[in-house]
Amino acid sequence: MNRALAVLTVGAYLALVLGSLGSADPVPLLLLGGVFTALGTAGFLRVRRRGGLGWAVAYVVVQLALAVAVFAHDPGVGATLLIVALVCQCALLLPLPGTAVVVALVPFLHAGMPWEEALREGSGLLASVLFAAVVTELLRREQETRRALAAAHEQLRDYASQAERLATAQERNRVARDIHDGLGHVLTVVQMQVKAARAVLRTDVERADAVLAKAQQQSEEALAEVRRSVSALREPRPLPPLCDALRALAEETSAAGIPTELTVRGVERAVPDEAREALFRAAQEGLTNVRKHAGATRAGLVLGYADGVVGVEVRDDGKGADDGAANGFGLLGLRERAANLGGRLQVESAPGAGCTVRMEVPG
Repeated sequence: MNRALAVLTVGAYLALVLGSLGSADPVPLLLLGGVFTALGTAGFLRVRRRGGLGWAVAYVVVQLALAVAVFAHDPGVGATLLIVALVCQCALLLPLPGTAVVVALVPFLHAGMPWEEALREGSGLLASVLFAAVVTELLRREQETRRALAAAHEQLRDYASQAERLATAQERNRVARDIHDGLGHVLTVVQMQVKAARAVLRTDVERADAVLAKAQQQSEEALAEVRRSVSALREPRPLPPLCDALRALAEETSAAGIPTELTVRGVERAVPDEAREALFRAAQEGLTNVRKHAGATRAGLVLGYADGVVGVEVRDDGKGADDGAANGFGLLGLRERAANLGGRLQVESAPGAGCTVRMEVPG
């Protein structure tokens, strides 16, 4: 738009030069027109870049005075085009009321003519500058809309990039939780069974063989867990009923030497897959910690159904722990699972008083 106005201003000056060829004294006219053209090109660009209403008003006042002087010397096509160019610049520099004031002053350039001629010429010039002002205002608004649209697109790209990074981080956390809660649990069991087998290998070969067979079975389950995790990245996997899965966990812990009893409270019902997975992982992590750290002689596993809520609880009679032990990666993953479902995880533990891990989620 700046280039178009510069071309219009220079063209108006050329028309002014051509119109003054037959004039007796064209020097004042060409001098005034030259000053107007210089200000209307380089000066207009500087004022627009600098910004500020004060500079814009000063520029318009000076240019309007020069345009009036040029029009007074030669009210021809060149002077008319200069005024049209000035009105277009006003639409870019001034607020809408300021442009309206300049447009309203334009017809008074014909004040010295006979009233019929002044009315005819003034109305024509008024229509011209009014049309130019409207078109310039529309073009200015279109440019602002394009700039706003470009900024919105850029912001949308930033949001999309942030959403992609967040989704990637969430998926990494989910995979990490699955590895820790699934594969980590099974490998812990295998490790404990291998230690037990080595302890009795020299004195009780038959028992050692039974323990190693169990470790082999657990390692096969670990491999199956890895395959399930990989498959889960492609499509949802079927989950067993929650009660059956928890009963298997209790039997597994009992077989490892810590008697564990499953208690079901409330009326059993179907639970959404995500809630069922989170509750199963909470029980699994709790029982794994019982075997690894608690030094317990007995553990309890409770599955409870209440109004709109399903919960699991793992408790033991072990040595307990201070608050710092409740911040491991496994419990952190459980807290994330519970929070994602709108539930909560509670850990109650004290030295010598055992430990209780409780998760409740909507379901």
